[in-house]
Amino acid sequence: MRKHKVVIGFLGTQLDSGRGAGRWEKWRPTVSLVQHEDVVIERLELLYTPPHRELAQQVRADMATASPETTVNLVPLPIADPWDFGEVYAKLFDWTQTYRFDTEREEYWTHITTGTHVAQICLFLLVESRRIPGVLAQTSPPKRQQMGDPGSYALIDLDLSRYDVIAQRFGAEQRDAVQFLKSGIATRNARFNALIDEVERVAVRSRAPILFTGPTGAGKSHLARRMFELKKSRHQVEGEFVEVNCATLHGDGAASTLFGHKKGAFTGAAADRAGLLRTAHKGVLFLDEIGELGLDEQAMLLKAVEEKRFYPMGSDREVASDFELIAGTNRDLRTEVAAGRFREDLYARINLWSYVLPGLAQRPEDIEPNVDHQLARAGAELGRSVRFSNEARAAYLRYAQSPEALWTGNFRDLSASVTRLATLADSGRIGLPLVEAEMARLRWLWQPASDARNGLAPTHGALGRNDLAVLLGEETVEAMDLFDQLQLAAVLQVCRKARTLSDAGRQLFQASRAQRTVVNDADRLRKYLARFGLDWDRVAAAAAAAAAAAGR
Repeated sequence: MRKHKVVIGFLGTQLDSGRGAGRWEKWRPTVSLVQHEDVVIERLELLYTPPHRELAQQVRADMATASPETTVNLVPLPIADPWDFGEVYAKLFDWTQTYRFDTEREEYWTHITTGTHVAQICLFLLVESRRIPGVLAQTSPPKRQQMGDPGSYALIDLDLSRYDVIAQRFGAEQRDAVQFLKSGIATRNARFNALIDEVERVAVRSRAPILFTGPTGAGKSHLARRMFELKKSRHQVEGEFVEVNCATLHGDGAASTLFGHKKGAFTGAAADRAGLLRTAHKGVLFLDEIGELGLDEQAMLLKAVEEKRFYPMGSDREVASDFELIAGTNRDLRTEVAAGRFREDLYARINLWSYVLPGLAQRPEDIEPNVDHQLARAGAELGRSVRFSNEARAAYLRYAQSPEALWTGNFRDLSASVTRLATLADSGRIGLPLVEAEMARLRWLWQPASDARNGLAPTHGALGRNDLAVLLGEETVEAMDLFDQLQLAAVLQVCRKARTLSDAGRQLFQASRAQRTVVNDADRLRKYLARFGLDWDRVAAAAAAAAAAAGR
C-alpha cells in the first residue's frame, strides 16, 4: 500500500513572502515542496506564529493553485520569542504529543529549510528522538532562478548511532520514566524490572487497552495511576484518572455507574447521570477487578472501547468518550472465558498488552528496598525520622524474605507492617523486641492461609504450621514429614484445651488405655512430646500466649 506523504514545517517569514505576480518568479521553499513533478504531497502541516497569519493564508492559497490535491493545515504556535530555545522546543514538543501520527498509512517529512535556526534545531531533535516519525527534508533553490523551477530537495534519515550524546540523553529520559513507574524504588527482581521496562515503552507509545493480572495488593492500581501520571507529564492525555472497583458494582447500579443514565431509566433514577466513562474523556479509565463485571456490562464496554461511543441507560441517543483503558484482575480471564463468565471478544480486545504482576512473596529480593521506601513514607506521615537498629533490621528482613512470610495481602501487608513498627517506635528507633512482636502478629494474621497451604484443617482455633514453627523452630518443622506435622498439631490442639497433662492423656488414649493393665496416660503423652523436644509446661505456656493474642 502506497503511503501518503505528509510534510511538517515552519512558515518562512522572509523566504516564503512575496506579493503580486512577481512572487511566482522567486523561489519560495514552502511552495516549492508541491512543485516537484516526482513528489505528491498529501498534506502540509504549516506551523506559524499568529502575527504572520496573513502570510500563512497567502502561502496556502498559492499552494492550492500549484497543487490542488495538497491539503494545507495552518497550525498557529503562540511563541513569544522565536529565538528562545526552551520556549520553542516546549511548544513543538506539546504539539507532537497531541498530534495523531499514523505511520501505517502516512510517511512524514520534516521541512527544516524555513524557520529560525532555533526552530530548525528543535525540529531536528524531535525527529531524531522519534517524537516526530520519519525523515528530515532540506530544500534548495535552483542554481539559476527561473519561473516555476522548484530547485532540489534532499531527505535525511537520521541514524541514532552517529549521535551518541543525544542518544544518551533520550536513554536517560527512558530510565527516568522507568524509575517513575517504580516510584523510585530500586527493585532487584529481574522479571519485574523487565516487565516495567516494557510497560514504560507501551505507556508512552500506545493508546491501546492494557490488562494487569495479579493478586490483590500486588500494585495494579498504583502502577495504573503512575502510568497515567507519566502520560500526563508528556501531554498524551488531557483528562483525569478515573478508577472504579468493578467488584462494588451490582445490578442497574453497575451500568449506571459506568455508562450513565437518563432520568427515569429505572427506579431511583431521579436525575441524569453522566457515568464514569464520560468522566474519563481524554483521560484514563482504570477498571479494577474487571472480571467481576456482568456479561451485559461487558458487551456495553466492548462497544465503548472499540467505537468510543455507547448508550447510557434509558437513552436512545449515543454519547462519545475518548478514553484510554487500563484493566486489572486477580482472576485468570482465560479460565473465566472458558467457563462463559467473561466475553471472549472483550478479552481479545483488552489482551493486546497483558502483564502478570508477581506477588510480594515471589519477589523476596525486592522486599528490602520496599521496606526502606515504606519506612521513609511512614516517617514522613508521622513527621519524624524512623530507623531500625542493625539487629532489628536483620531479623525483620530475615523473616520477611523467608518462606514463612506469606504476604497474602502483598504490599498492603508490608505497608501496614512497617507503619505499625514506625508508629510504635520510641524515639524513632525500631528495636528487636518490637520486631519480634510484629513477627508474631504477622504469623497470627497469616495462620489460616498457612494452614491451607500445608494441608492443616482450617477450623476455628485450630493449630497450624506457624504454631509448630513458634514452638519448634522453622528448621525443625521443615525437616518433619507432613504426617508428623498433622499428628503433632492435633495432639497439641487437645493439650491446649485440657486442664492438665493427665487430662490430655485420657482424651488422647481413650481407646488403648482400656486394654492396658497399667494405665499411665500422662507418661505416654510426656514421652510423645519429648520426641519433639517439648514438655507440658512449654505447651501450656504457648497455649496461654495464643489465648492472650486472640483476646487482643
